[in-house]
Amino acid sequence: MTTDQGNEPQVPRRRLGAAGPEVPVFGLGSWNTWDRMETDDAVELVRVAVGRGVNLFDVAHYNFGPHAENAVTDIIFGKVVREAGLRREDYLLCGKLWLWDYPKVSFAEQIEVSLERIGTDRADFVVAGDFFGELDIRSVVTDASELVRAGRFDAWGVNNWSAADLWLARDFALAEGMTPPSFAQLKYSLARRSVPEGEPYGRLFDEAGLGLQASDVFEGGILAGKLNPERKIGADPGGIRERIRAAYPAVERAAERFGATPAQLAIAYCLTHRAVGNVLFGASRMSQFDDNLGALDLLARHGDELREAVADLWIDRDVVRPEASWGTD
Repeated sequence: MTTDQGNEPQVPRRRLGAAGPEVPVFGLGSWNTWDRMETDDAVELVRVAVGRGVNLFDVAHYNFGPHAENAVTDIIFGKVVREAGLRREDYLLCGKLWLWDYPKVSFAEQIEVSLERIGTDRADFVVAGDFFGELDIRSVVTDASELVRAGRFDAWGVNNWSAADLWLARDFALAEGMTPPSFAQLKYSLARRSVPEGEPYGRLFDEAGLGLQASDVFEGGILAGKLNPERKIGADPGGIRERIRAAYPAVERAAERFGATPAQLAIAYCLTHRAVGNVLFGASRMSQFDDNLGALDLLARHGDELREAVADLWIDRDVVRPEASWGTD
């Protein structure tokens, strides 16, 4: 880690795609996070995180499709940032543009509402979210590019798209002089590797310079030891969640071999991927945040050994097709 002028150890930064933004290797997610914390605790966590260089926050308006929860976690985040005394230039904001009700609910309308709820006028970059079935990808590219030109954000990526759809988006954008997606936010963990490590996305990483933002790295907390999460957690492509839960003792043993916690192992593993610019995780307690930062030391000490140590924990191998999006098996 580097050190800033206040002598606080700073997490490293990587570029999120060859043409994407420079970001800290860790980012804090918002889903079922800020609304589970006392305000004072959240303010302290945000201050400490930004002080350590973890100044990327993934914040969404959860009120679309399966996320039609009328959640207020984004509103709470805006309040916490203000109470922490942060200026807008002190942090990076990654927003979401949902495709569930698109184009009925336009991107322009979505970003306007989302930013207003947080209390700012711009994001730094956004992710065009999940979709099933048919999608006019050219319209998505056009509408996202228009918002880049309008100054609402500087870059964009996609969330759990298939590699083929992402190639189409990229090629159309470049052919039309528009802003192409520069990264993909994918479900990626010790257990779920088929899509991020498969050949179709591998070509995008190697030939197109696409960046990878790892999400759901703890499987809703299971890979960090919370075997029966009480909160709502992400989708279960391939129906393998029970197998992941049953494999947790093996995760513990692998972590113990390196003198690390399971959470640190889960994060460090993702950081070994050549295209990963950023790992997202939720932390609702300072102790969780501090523990997660220990993944950097684990990576520095044992990076080359981690993949071999957890080879047998690849649970979605031969279950989820590498060319698929997260919603298909």
